[in-house]
Amino acid sequence: MPVAASAIYFLNLRGDVLINRLYRDDVGGNMVDAFRMHIMQTKELGTCPVRQIGGCSFLYMRISNVYIVIVVSSNANVSCAFKFVVEAVALFKSYFGGTFDEDAIRNNFVLIYELLDEIMDFGYPQNLSPEILKLYITQEGVRSPFSSKPSDKPVPNATLQVTGAVGWRREGLVYKKNEVFLDIVESVNLLMSSKGSVLRCDVTGKILMKCFLSGMPDLKLRLNDKIGLEKEAQLKSRPSKSGKTIELDDVTFHQCVNLTRFNSEKTVSFVPPDGEFELMKYRITEGVNLPFRVLPTIKELGRTRMEINVKVKSVFGAKMFALGVVVKVPVPKQTAKTSFQTTSGKAKYNASIDSLVWKIRKFPGQTEATMSAEVELISTMGEKKLANRPPIQMEFQVPMFTASGLRVRFLKVWEKSGYNTVEWVRYITRAGSYEIRC
Repeated sequence: MPVAASAIYFLNLRGDVLINRLYRDDVGGNMVDAFRMHIMQTKELGTCPVRQIGGCSFLYMRISNVYIVIVVSSNANVSCAFKFVVEAVALFKSYFGGTFDEDAIRNNFVLIYELLDEIMDFGYPQNLSPEILKLYITQEGVRSPFSSKPSDKPVPNATLQVTGAVGWRREGLVYKKNEVFLDIVESVNLLMSSKGSVLRCDVTGKILMKCFLSGMPDLKLRLNDKIGLEKEAQLKSRPSKSGKTIELDDVTFHQCVNLTRFNSEKTVSFVPPDGEFELMKYRITEGVNLPFRVLPTIKELGRTRMEINVKVKSVFGAKMFALGVVVKVPVPKQTAKTSFQTTSGKAKYNASIDSLVWKIRKFPGQTEATMSAEVELISTMGEKKLANRPPIQMEFQVPMFTASGLRVRFLKVWEKSGYNTVEWVRYITRAGSYEIRC
């Protein structure tokens, strides 16, 4: 269910009403007194942004020195309400020159009332895009002397924008060279036991795009993902030659993606914004290809010595390589002296983080490297052996490799003028929380 707000209030830090707008008659005009008495005066503003008083719910957020309070009398969507507040503040800032505070509200209350009538109708959120609203609410707000100057952007077609076709791209764009850059960036999160079993593993990824295309192009992107039973049935009846398929979880698309076409054709179709944007985000929990395996061996020789051996194996292809590989091995705080032997890279003791830091600038695929270290400790009477040591941590990035196995099957660009385009696709996998217990 949408917000269905009964009223919205703008309060200063003292609780004085700066501006309010009643959208429904199911709440009284004195509802703000309940918020002021039961929440502001009881010093409970920081405990929870959603409070129920009587038969109404108060959803509030502090922006600068202003509290924005939405009052609802039904079971409303709280996430949608806060999303509305964030988008509304961004809209106000675009009119006020980048500022939103008590002074900006007092200087622009007429404009704010006009905007509140446009962005919410009978308690339901409407269009909050600054580019679209500025087409027919042309009044300029009183700007702060410290605000940035407005940018002189060409005005898009009002009819096209208001009818909702493409609110994120203006017409008339022209480029001498039409190019599309697509980056698939993934972060691997791993927690491995000291015996080598995977306790937790997942991949979070995003597809970033840079589009420098003329006109109003229509792009189609197909991945080797497997979404829904319909897609699985198609793949079983007609096997693909593009390699294995993967299961995407928690997929989130940019607003430009045509979801109706995606549900029917299983193809990501969209008219892209101009420049750089994030097309989609996803998560994968099954079938993760770990880029590295770490095999640590730690021996305590009495109370003053330790021997540490760490072997790192790269599992990705032999023609690939990882950059900026860093292995951090925790050691006790009473470490006095260290000595190292490495087959690749350099290692040193970093006292500020109590760890042995092993750095390898370039790590080829299908190879392994080892580090051996002797650690001398300061003998202390009260020091006991650590039952649970902090885990070993890794940092790396592997170009042209995806831990999820995600691949682009095709990327097509169609535009009515029929110009030629150049498409660039790049993959990169980085370490998120990559930890190995020792």
